[in-house]
Amino acid sequence: MTRGRGQAVLASSETAAITAVTVDLDDTLYPQSSFLDGAWSRVAEVASDHGLIGSDVRAALVEVAAEGSDKGTVIDRALLLVGVHPERLRLLVPQLVEAFRAYTPLRLECYPGVVEGLRSLRSRVPVACITDGTPQVQRAKVAALGLAHAFDALVVSDEIGGRHLRKPHPAPFHAALARLGAGSASTVHVGDRPTKDVAGSARVGMRCVRVLTGEYAGVLAEPGAAPWLTVPDFAAALSALEPLLPVRVREDGGLSGR
Repeated sequence: MTRGRGQAVLASSETAAITAVTVDLDDTLYPQSSFLDGAWSRVAEVASDHGLIGSDVRAALVEVAAEGSDKGTVIDRALLLVGVHPERLRLLVPQLVEAFRAYTPLRLECYPGVVEGLRSLRSRVPVACITDGTPQVQRAKVAALGLAHAFDALVVSDEIGGRHLRKPHPAPFHAALARLGAGSASTVHVGDRPTKDVAGSARVGMRCVRVLTGEYAGVLAEPGAAPWLTVPDFAAALSALEPLLPVRVREDGGLSGR
């Protein structure tokens, strides 16, 4: 159970060896706000092409998204907030949604230690990324982060059956396990969302390390769905997993840790 930000606290006495790891993307490996900042600016630019005040639209998008970026209809609600008539939404929203989906950042920055940590982790166990969202958007994020070749498998939940299979649905977790050839009991998931990462991995029998980064860092774990470990960030998650990872064989035949 979580006792406070910055502490790694066992929520289970299970200490089985780890043979594979899955990781969330948004707000686990990088701050999702950095992507949204650029995406909302692009949407506002397109809105201005349609006669709206771009700065007002951008401010409304940021305000509405702050209520929860995954609640949906962010663009619709933002346009209503700046006074767009409801009848005009059906003509304007699809174009702005397409602008959001087409936004391709040139570069995004991972949290400190993520790139090196993933490289080290993958030298010892197979690693998959499990992420929710529009496939072209999520894959653009991975490319901009420089993580296109950082995983043994990339599972975008919408690609395996649509939005209804997003976490906490077990389908993306099962897909990742199948692609890694791993069992759930010996695989650990690392993510930030109690209702998605913690709850979803628990449904398939995986341990979950929750990181306290990003939009949902202050959200409490739901009763009965406590993570196995809670740590400040991804780098701390890797440190916590270290004792349970297999020993790596060096190229000279010797043994080494991370």
